Amino acid sequence: MSNEAPEKPPCNTPEHDSASTAVDGDGVKDNNDTSNSALAKGLSTIISSIIREFDDSAAATSRSQNQLSSTLDRLTGELDKLLEDAPLPFIMQHAARISGVRKRITSLNSLLKSIQRRLDSIDHTLSAGLRHEQSTGDGGRDYENHKSSLKSS
Repeated sequence: MSNEAPEKPPCNTPEHDSASTAVDGDGVKDNNDTSNSALAKGLSTIISSIIREFDDSAAATSRSQNQLSSTLDRLTGELDKLLEDAPLPFIMQHAARISGVRKRITSLNSLLKSIQRRLDSIDHTLSAGLRHEQSTGDGGRDYENHKSSLKSS
């Protein structure tokens, strides 16, 4: 029985494979550009699908809130008619509760619409950035070069 640790097999990942790694004139590995680009595209695809799911959920929630709001408006109208016919203290108490619920739902609905506008703005900004990156093909390096040139000035 030997106390020596078993020998580890060599790592076959592109980062550690000396045969597949070429260094260009700037001293930067060529395969890093392609792997970074592939990683960026993969992340972009995943994030885009998640954003679409959230957008769909937010749109469904907004539709549901609008439907609920219109139903509450209709019920409030019917309740007002009932109150005109029979202004009992019991009915007045429930009418006040329903009115309070209606106000809270209206407030929540406007908050959801505000959040949806923010998400749309973020989505628009991300889409514009991805379109710019795809059109320049720089993988975001142009922005990094711009930042580093500002620091050195």
